[in-house]
Amino acid sequence: MSEATVERLARAQITAPSELLAFDFDDASATAPRGFERLAESALLRRSDLDAVGVELLSWGLQLGSGMTVRVSDVPLREGTIVLLGLGVGRVRLPIPCRVTEVIDEPHRRGFVYATLPGHPECGVECFLVERRGDDVWVSIDSLSRPGWLLTRIGAPVMRWAQRWMTRRYLRALAR
Repeated sequence: MSEATVERLARAQITAPSELLAFDFDDASATAPRGFERLAESALLRRSDLDAVGVELLSWGLQLGSGMTVRVSDVPLREGTIVLLGLGVGRVRLPIPCRVTEVIDEPHRRGFVYATLPGHPECGVECFLVERRGDDVWVSIDSLSRPGWLLTRIGAPVMRWAQRWMTRRYLRALAR
């Protein structure tokens, strides 16, 4: 990613409201704020090495494994990292800019949360987490979003379907 792009996105305001940045993703009963939809899915992994899966997750393995392009400002990922994801084929790619707002590095959990930046088709936050539950390792994706562009508002049902489709691709990326 060019220095100019990193600087522009680093200066950009997060498009998600501040109440989303404080959302408690650990509370399964928490409801999405008015106007936002919550999408939460998890999958049991066949792999049991939390450290290896955590490294893969924090190295954008979920996004890369789902077919997205990933350009980042920082390696390794840290709070404040700018990521410019791309979805599409060849030169026809939808740019999806985000900023990492939290990194989770606990004995039994690894993950991160990112928030949308201007240019993202949605407005919201998304949490990516791998965690040990007993002898098993699970991957979870939890998001709060609403359409961010006029076109995505008009096509909201299609965008919700696309978001669920992408979430399933993410889950399969680490399950392989």
